[in-house]
Amino acid sequence: MTEFSKPLAARETGIPGLVLFDLPVHGDSRGWFKENWQREKMTALGLPDFGPVQNNVSFNDAIGTTRGIHAEPWDKWVSVATGRIFGAWVDLREGPTFGAVFTAEIDPSTAIFVPRGVGNSYQTLEPDTAYTYLVNDHWSPTASYTFLNLADETVAVPWPIPLDRVEISAKDLAHPRLADVTPMAPAKVLVLGAAGQLGRALRAEFGDAPHIEYATRADLDLTAADLATARRWRDYDTIVNAAAYTAVDLAETPDGRQDAWAANATGVAALAAVAAENGITLVHVSSDYVFDGSLRGAYPEDAALRPLGVYGQSKAAGDLAVSTVPRHYVVRTSWVIGDGKNFVRTMQSLAERGVDPRVVDDQMGRLTFTEEIARGIRHLLEHRAPAGVYNLTGGGDPTSWADVARAVFAAAGHDPSRVTGVSTDEYFASASGPTAPRPRNSVLDLTKIEATGFVPADAAASLQSYLEAAHG
Repeated sequence: MTEFSKPLAARETGIPGLVLFDLPVHGDSRGWFKENWQREKMTALGLPDFGPVQNNVSFNDAIGTTRGIHAEPWDKWVSVATGRIFGAWVDLREGPTFGAVFTAEIDPSTAIFVPRGVGNSYQTLEPDTAYTYLVNDHWSPTASYTFLNLADETVAVPWPIPLDRVEISAKDLAHPRLADVTPMAPAKVLVLGAAGQLGRALRAEFGDAPHIEYATRADLDLTAADLATARRWRDYDTIVNAAAYTAVDLAETPDGRQDAWAANATGVAALAAVAAENGITLVHVSSDYVFDGSLRGAYPEDAALRPLGVYGQSKAAGDLAVSTVPRHYVVRTSWVIGDGKNFVRTMQSLAERGVDPRVVDDQMGRLTFTEEIARGIRHLLEHRAPAGVYNLTGGGDPTSWADVARAVFAAAGHDPSRVTGVSTDEYFASASGPTAPRPRNSVLDLTKIEATGFVPADAAASLQSYLEAAHG
């Protein structure tokens, strides 16, 4: 027998996420060897880094043994150790491809990745067939499955051996037809900090579909000792952390320092551990305060962290914890404006009450509206952008806080010259309590997120729309 070799290759199937692989097999007169699962090579070809936690083997001694159609709430990597099978896969997930079918013969030189919610079934074509599968969750009696009858006329699987001539379990024969199947819902998305300004914007962006959950600290405390078991975390695909301690001046007090580190660092580290352990995508919202503001020009994502105060230090620590999660997005933003009390609302009120404010003019940045952050987060998730840090602010030319105040005055029909620009040092010279150091330059470079196809809204235009909506 001459030597032979077969290279690794991936083939799409028509069902999103269901991918057939030709495995690398090498053989000679002594037999053959194959790489049944090789993380680095296979993820390079598009296989999700699905993090298997269990390996199972199913042995079938007779030709025609038929199993399925079962859709499970986890991902599977299925291959044949000995023998040969006919496989049929049916998409049982919510969405436009519900009911789509793919069939193929699988032998030891092929394997298939079956994503969560795609029904899988097999019929043995040779005696003493054994197939093996990796799964990324442990079996649980509380897990939710979806089933389809093997003989469903709608999907019409072309079984090589008629079903009335093969071995099938009574349970599989009793499964519903496609018209009676309840599609498997998407894996859950959890939004933390749901009561805050950004949390409310995220609710408006993501909506109230059954698989989207919103939680406040009262619902889920990241500092609680039981966080790791507070949910069945394997049911979650994504966590968006919009919760944070943001009282930057109060953070400079002893109690504030403790609270800032608990919320922004310790709790985030615990959340990152949960996400890493359970294969969850973690989206974490960060701040320009992780920089000292001394850089000339816009800050890129990989700029050195140099936080000035407690708030910035605690946020930087949280960013580093999140970066340990394989599937993560650190969304760094600045000068956030949302629904509720904020700088713009304050300037509106001062203009209407005849108060002429002193506003700092040596801090430069761009306003970022919470709706823009929510839109950007959804964009990163839906476009499956590479994991990492992304700057996300409003677009356009940078301005000072005094410039923003003048724009608010003008939009409200008041004289913008009523706003007096002062330095940060002058502004805080008469402060009665502790004040946090502020970065003078909060301009973030948007090149990286723009490369994913996201177009940041112009900050000045967003401000105008915000003010017009307020006067409704």
